[in-house]
Amino acid sequence: MEKKSGKKSHLRSGNSVTYDSSYPIYAMAFSSFTSSLPNRHPRIAIGSFIEEINNCVDILSFDAYNLTLKPIPNLCFEHPYPPTKLMFHPNPFDSLKSNDILASCSDYLRLWEVGDTSIKDLVTFNKNKNSEYVAPLTSFDWNDVEPRRIGTSSIDTTCIIWDVEIGAFVTQIIAHDKEVYDIAWAEAAVFASVSADGSVRIFDLRMKDYTTIIYESPEPGTQLLKLAWNKHNLRYLAVMSDSNKIMILDMSSPGRPLVELARHQASFNAIAWSPQSQRHICSAGDDGQALIWELPTVERPNGIDPMAMYSAGAEINQIQWSAAHHDWIAIAFSNKLQLLNV
Repeated sequence: MEKKSGKKSHLRSGNSVTYDSSYPIYAMAFSSFTSSLPNRHPRIAIGSFIEEINNCVDILSFDAYNLTLKPIPNLCFEHPYPPTKLMFHPNPFDSLKSNDILASCSDYLRLWEVGDTSIKDLVTFNKNKNSEYVAPLTSFDWNDVEPRRIGTSSIDTTCIIWDVEIGAFVTQIIAHDKEVYDIAWAEAAVFASVSADGSVRIFDLRMKDYTTIIYESPEPGTQLLKLAWNKHNLRYLAVMSDSNKIMILDMSSPGRPLVELARHQASFNAIAWSPQSQRHICSAGDDGQALIWELPTVERPNGIDPMAMYSAGAEINQIQWSAAHHDWIAIAFSNKLQLLNV
């Protein structure tokens, strides 16, 4: 995708492929697993968003050459409650399994083994098996440096770290004063979280009693909903609040945003850094726009305009930028999954 004379370029519908589901879509994830089977295409998991117990997850096959996106027979399973996040094993070649491993969260964190023709429920993680109350999980992140670790965030103000290789609880941290909405790993032992208390906090598992607050919203009542590390430069962290602004924080200069992205006309719902560039990030929101931004090397007094945009025609609930196929961005809106070629 090229930048055009300072003006926004429009991602054309001719460079996209759409899948129409029978249910509203929220959670989704790209797989980076490769199979020895011939004609095996990249796979994408999508989760339903139905406000009842009975939900489901489908595995789709994406053929980039013929621009087709189809459900794979027998690779669909029931899921308790809408999954708030889906994520495949970040490094499937380090997995103890020969098939792809998918994680999901809602009431519990769960692992699923996704084969070529079947899906197996591997484990449900439950720290309090004697308690009837389960605090819903808002999100999780799979550590790509230490793949045996998954961190979950919850409305009960805590983050829990799990060892997925032995299926066990490792530690629980009271992370915030209010609900924790998202968690993201930076390194093997370091993660960040955001909360309804309006703060961004950094934790190091080697110093469990110590936390660093790198940002607190100056506006009372502001909730921070999502965050994403720039994996090409861990100095930078993107944070999304319940407004139409995204903040880019610089870890070397905490306290105030380095850059604010504020060209959406409604609230944000999702953010994703480019998997191949440290200066590009995609955002999407209730205005139905998916915007790609190129961060400047110096601060601009009049703000930043997006370098490319796409109009979905409906509120975009989720975006994913494929690490294995980095010229494709997935967006979810209504009952549609759409892949955009960038």
